[in-house]
Amino acid sequence: TDLRPPVISLAFSPGSGLFMAVLVQMTIAGKSFIGGNMEIALAANLTASSQLGQDAAGIPRFSSRNCHITLISAKTNLPSSMLPKVMSRFLDSTLQKVLPGLLCPAVDAVLNVVNAKFTTMTSKNPLGTAGTLQYVLLNPPMMNETFIELDLKTILHQQEGKEVDLPTEQPSLSSLPPKRDAATQLILSANFLSAELSILQASFNLNISNNMVLGLPPLVTTMLGALIPEISRVLPPSQPVVIEMREAKAPVVTITPDKSFVQLFCTAEFWISPSDSAPKSLFVLDVHSNLEAQFAIAEEKLQLSLTLQSLSRVTLASSSLGMFDELPLKGVLADIIHVAFVPSINRALRGGVPLPDLLGISYQRANISGFEVGTERLTRMVLL
Repeated sequence: TDLRPPVISLAFSPGSGLFMAVLVQMTIAGKSFIGGNMEIALAANLTASSQLGQDAAGIPRFSSRNCHITLISAKTNLPSSMLPKVMSRFLDSTLQKVLPGLLCPAVDAVLNVVNAKFTTMTSKNPLGTAGTLQYVLLNPPMMNETFIELDLKTILHQQEGKEVDLPTEQPSLSSLPPKRDAATQLILSANFLSAELSILQASFNLNISNNMVLGLPPLVTTMLGALIPEISRVLPPSQPVVIEMREAKAPVVTITPDKSFVQLFCTAEFWISPSDSAPKSLFVLDVHSNLEAQFAIAEEKLQLSLTLQSLSRVTLASSSLGMFDELPLKGVLADIIHVAFVPSINRALRGGVPLPDLLGISYQRANISGFEVGTERLTRMVLL
């Protein structure tokens, strides 16, 4: 059997699934009933429709609804005088019965390949060692004449298995920016990105010590005493200081059409370790940082890179040295966070945010932009 490459036409059926039309051309060779070789060249139209739904696991799934074969022509290499009309009609009738069983299973095979790709879309993705991320369908898939809409739910689990709460309300499709032709559009909410950072925030914690990185201000008690004279008399001279940076609550991502930001809420605890006694906590500062976020795609993941913009809040939370004005510490603390803390966070973010596998479509050439829908702040990736 010689099968030519089929001519395939696909169309979306609004509200249902996929319509497929295939022109099949083949040549069947064999022994003639009168001796010698005989060839039958036939052409047929295959039309099939499928339904797009979801299974119990929340995975999109195509299922075949019907398949029809229409014989266009059947020609043999035998002279017409040797193939009476009754035999010709018999041949056509036989092919009409045989071809559906021969060709229609190919439709199911194609749909099974597509369904297998959908399965990888809902696989659990590790977020380093901090937890996992999984995409599943929140609502049944919707189809119109030009695209498929998949309303995905993101399931985030911490390392110990606890699920992170996320808002379930989604902006309506009519309120989103119009979809570009011949492009796939993926939209992620700021709430989702905030939740993803909350899982990773334990890896942001850092102990900063003297000479830890190039450009770090000298972290010694003499520096603290020079900035805050009222505590200089109770500080041991020239003792190294360690700053313990800890995340106090979940980061918040803000997305606008122009820029995106991340707010970090930390504590900065200043310690000394005298050689003749146990480490001692000097004081703790509450620190709120505003960082600009840059988005990029690498290895099919969304990458975030942060840059310190400002410290919006630096307040004294507790002190073993008595109360003092913390404002003189703000400048040097900003330098320390810029030089040591933010680069450490960026290293923790290198694993990226896994993106859903949409039938093998690559994200490498995605155009990333931010926009707002009412109170919703969203990141849009247009895949060309």
